[in-house]
Amino acid sequence: MFHSIINRSSTIVLDDIKIRLISSQDVAKITTYYQKNRDFLKAWEPTRNELFFLELGWQKRVEQIATLHRHEMAFYFVIEDRSTDEIIGVINYSNLVKFPFHACHVGYSLDQDYQGRAIMRRALKETVNWMFEVKGFHRIMAAYMPHNKRSASVLHSVGFEEEGLAKAYLLIDGKWQDHVLTSLINQQWTAPATWSAT
Repeated sequence: MFHSIINRSSTIVLDDIKIRLISSQDVAKITTYYQKNRDFLKAWEPTRNELFFLELGWQKRVEQIATLHRHEMAFYFVIEDRSTDEIIGVINYSNLVKFPFHACHVGYSLDQDYQGRAIMRRALKETVNWMFEVKGFHRIMAAYMPHNKRSASVLHSVGFEEEGLAKAYLLIDGKWQDHVLTSLINQQWTAPATWSAT
């Protein structure tokens, strides 16, 4: 099941949602997602320039993401509502480092109208499993602002553990914000045959 997610015609299906890597066909839908949730996400994200909310900007961005996918430097997942095919959330794995770290960072957001349904919890768990089982990562790191109780709950429910507090860690909505640092360790990690230690 996990291997099929890279296949463009395949998805992870979880009852009411689908999770898959973003593609060039998603430009209009991902633009709509960010336009719709612009005010809702503002307090939780870096300040975005206007191009970020236009199809032209996302066309270029999706092309860049496709290159990152090909070189396995990042993975950008979209979450779709199965009943409408609307993009209702995103999960992105970035800063992928292989030997000897075998680690990356994860970030995510969810449509304001889909909060409180355990959607991100389920989607994050599935993509984390994929990163561990298929891509062979040992550690996935996530950070959240101390007052972001929803994000804390999602991460803890998936198994992320707190590792500390980073002062003025990220520039969010124009302000340097403290973040709680967390990580999830792949306890069944084995060295992937395709990764060289030299």
